[in-house]
Amino acid sequence: MGAAASSARGGRGSEGTVLGDLPENCIAEVLLRLDPPEICRMARLSRTFRGAASGDGVWESKLPRNYARLLAVAAAGDGGEQQAAAAAELEAEPLPKKEVYARLCHRNRFDGGKKEFWLDKGGGGVCMSISSMALSITGIDDRRYWNFIPNDESRFRTVAYLSQIWWFEVRGEVEFCFPEGTYSLFYRVHLGRPFKRLGRRVYSSEHIHGWDVKPVRFQMSTSDGQHAQSKCYLTDPGVWINHHVGDFVVKDSNKPTNIRFAMIQIDCTHTKGGLCVDSVVVKPQYLTQKKTTRCYM
Repeated sequence: MGAAASSARGGRGSEGTVLGDLPENCIAEVLLRLDPPEICRMARLSRTFRGAASGDGVWESKLPRNYARLLAVAAAGDGGEQQAAAAAELEAEPLPKKEVYARLCHRNRFDGGKKEFWLDKGGGGVCMSISSMALSITGIDDRRYWNFIPNDESRFRTVAYLSQIWWFEVRGEVEFCFPEGTYSLFYRVHLGRPFKRLGRRVYSSEHIHGWDVKPVRFQMSTSDGQHAQSKCYLTDPGVWINHHVGDFVVKDSNKPTNIRFAMIQIDCTHTKGGLCVDSVVVKPQYLTQKKTTRCYM
């Protein structure tokens, strides 16, 4: 056991070849077949493994094909002229690919801080979250209906809370250069107003009503003609739920994809209320957990 551990760390046992004797390019070929967390664990084995695990060739294979565009957006934050300047700076002084991967795994805010994207550390897919403050909400300017309230369970620390309304409509739009792949879009909502009491999270059901009368409709469309829709009754108060709207496919990572989405319940025969809208979430399909949704076609 001790000899095996010594060999794994690059030390030399009584005879034979140990891991430290392998050339870095051979180790790199092995690392190319691992996911990023496994690469980081392998880097702890020896100095040779650590050197191979820092190579640009290993990490570039884990980055999305359009990583330079994503890095420019991350550096610019709000886009526009600042984004162009940041992109030029990055082109002049290229970063090691391992550092690029690490930067893109952070929360990268854009559009005035109302939207953010990040790489999934395990699979390298792009995820996105769009704040309720970036959505078009009917009646949001009238505090009798809607209020933005603080909430530490939100990525953006703020959610839109509905007390009561007849016409419920929450729309949004985003344009982004998603890497190739299949993505799922969700609305993240919560029945009841969350708050803390004596350090514990609880919720108020005071305003919850109307969601069991008619289902809520979800819609989504993309600039290249893809469409999806679903509907569901809102249930399970006190729990944050990702309601699945639909899926879309990106075939060209260098061409921006425009996505429009909506959450609607406009039957004016009854009021509805007691709902928190946190955000709209986009995830690669491999991260989708269907059990968290409550929607049907």
